[in-house]
Amino acid sequence: MTGRICDAGWLSYGRVVADNGPVLEMTREEFEELVAEALDRIPPELTRLMDNVAVFVEDDPPSDDPELLGLYEGTPLTDRGEWYAGVLPDRITIYRNPTLRMCESREDVVAETEITVVHEIAHHFGIDDARLHALGYG
Repeated sequence: MTGRICDAGWLSYGRVVADNGPVLEMTREEFEELVAEALDRIPPELTRLMDNVAVFVEDDPPSDDPELLGLYEGTPLTDRGEWYAGVLPDRITIYRNPTLRMCESREDVVAETEITVVHEIAHHFGIDDARLHALGYG
């Protein structure tokens, strides 16, 4: 990080950033590539079953949950019925900044991104948080 310490925190490129310790730096493009690689590691027999879902990368989650790493929005495959037609795709969003804040190394980011991607895809398949936590994808 380029800048200097000041009374309010870290001064970087003319703006004050709260001093919450060192934050790993990674460009949006690098992070998007990690998300793509995590998606590529999903077994093909599962990706063939995914239906009407899009994956996005955003820098920050909603302000009411600043530490959120990922979010699934949509109708899980297990809840779809005859009525399910002509709807917008489900949305999986992976958030870059909270992931970078919690990780200490690039390897940590790779591992956490993969866990988050699997976690959100599991929601698409109708797997709830309790089961995901039991499987180690909390």
